[in-house]
Amino acid sequence: MDLPVMPPVKPMLAKPVKGIPEGQFYEPKWDGFRSIIFRDGDEVEIGSRNEKPMTRYFPEVVEAALANFPERAVIDGEIIFADTEANRLDFEVLQQRIHPAESRVRKLAVETPASFVAFDLLALGDEDLMGQPLEQRRARLEETLAQAQPPIYLTRLTRDTTEAQEWFEQFEGAGLDGLIAKDPSGIYQPDKRVQTKIKHERTADCVVAGYRVHKSGPDAVGSLLLGLYTDDGTLASVGVIGAFPMQRRRELLEELQPLVTDIEGHPWNWAAGFEGTPRKNETSRWNAGKDLSFVPLRPERVVEVKYDYMEGARFRHTAQFVRWRPDREPESCTYEQLETPVEFDLREVLGG
Repeated sequence: MDLPVMPPVKPMLAKPVKGIPEGQFYEPKWDGFRSIIFRDGDEVEIGSRNEKPMTRYFPEVVEAALANFPERAVIDGEIIFADTEANRLDFEVLQQRIHPAESRVRKLAVETPASFVAFDLLALGDEDLMGQPLEQRRARLEETLAQAQPPIYLTRLTRDTTEAQEWFEQFEGAGLDGLIAKDPSGIYQPDKRVQTKIKHERTADCVVAGYRVHKSGPDAVGSLLLGLYTDDGTLASVGVIGAFPMQRRRELLEELQPLVTDIEGHPWNWAAGFEGTPRKNETSRWNAGKDLSFVPLRPERVVEVKYDYMEGARFRHTAQFVRWRPDREPESCTYEQLETPVEFDLREVLGG
């Protein structure tokens, strides 16, 4: 491979802001694997955010790049999995594509084929475009992928803040998680947070039903396990919070000791046949009769947390602590309190 921009290249990043800034290019924020694809003739390499090649995991994306990219090009974008039946992106399915077995990789490439959404052009032919303004790179990218066919897509872009706000409100229903704002005059700066991202921010009251100890030792809390009650009264695991100063981690461990209980009778006693496990490996741990994967607590304390959005029945990302809610009864912490995004056609987002 001999390109003007050679792998590995760390992608340009974004820092979070509140509100949509003025005078920018606005794109949907795709929920997938950030990837830079390098093509030189018959050679294709898929780079990742941590610079480790992902080429072997996505043979169908390699084939799509060979079919749709110019002979020599470097294109920044996102590998996604579009669930056509659910009409939304599914990051959990995409995560399963990272598998060590070649036979499994080939099988999943057919069963859950990925797509690539392009949003920047770093090199074309013998030209290094990273020093050119984004506005020029975008125009070249549009020309380059004008005839591209699925599973290669060109991300939507607008300069209109009103339209960007509409995208922010609507596209979440298709599994996207916000907006990216980019300076039209900006050059490409690898590994620099010079772009901005606008993500949804919400709060929910959750039951604390357990904790995991901190990696530093058994005298501090690593994370608190959160639950919400379903319509039938089952306490479902929805995620964790874990960003506390070390001193607070030690204080929390002492505060929670009066609530520590036996796993027998706990809502998350996986060994008793409850199927709503937070993680599959916890089921095997219980069945094997080994150490507890978490310390069970009587589900009596309520905490308010901040989250961005749900993926299925769980928080997509780690939630953030807001405050304790001694005024709330645990039974009142249900899924009904959560804001439900308006459904939106994923095909329209991809093909707009």
